[in-house]
Amino acid sequence: MTNPHTELDLSAITAKKWADPADFPADEFQRATAFYEAMRAHDDHLLKVRAEASDLIKQWTGRVPRDVGSFGTRLNLETSDLDLGIGFPVDQRDELMHALVDEGRATFLGERKTSFSTTRVVFSFHVAGIEIDLSALTEEDFAVACRMLDQIDAEMTRPERIAHTWVKHLLRESGRLEEYAAWKLVTYARYCPEFNWVPIPEKADS
Repeated sequence: MTNPHTELDLSAITAKKWADPADFPADEFQRATAFYEAMRAHDDHLLKVRAEASDLIKQWTGRVPRDVGSFGTRLNLETSDLDLGIGFPVDQRDELMHALVDEGRATFLGERKTSFSTTRVVFSFHVAGIEIDLSALTEEDFAVACRMLDQIDAEMTRPERIAHTWVKHLLRESGRLEEYAAWKLVTYARYCPEFNWVPIPEKADS
């Protein structure tokens, strides 16, 4: 655990559930920008891994996945894994379990709430040493998630992405892992309040 230098009030920012670039001192925003650009240096490699993982998922499930994680929204840290999602009929989840787990292609991580009335099943596998988490949402929830991701892509500005990623980095480096786990979800919750966004403790250090 370290205590990185910052002039930001992280408690106030996490309470507000949004990082406003206008609240950053100029010198700190410069540091945040340099950090963000350093994270983007990993993009080419992660794009290749994501493409390979997506091809595998399509082969295994017949579904084309979407990046539903921080790399897809360009809010990732260097240690982030990849989170991909598909829409899949609930009444065919047994077949999905067979195709992924029984065939030895992936590990089942569990069933998690997506909205207040729906769930998703989550699997994990590795490509080139990077963990790939695959969430199979209901087809309706997947459509909502894609709409949310399109909106984030269109509306979240680069300065907002820089500010968000810097706060995420500071929380992790400070060892504030519960706040870090919650912070990873604030962008999704802002653009998609209809889903039940619950931090996943076992993923807090990724």
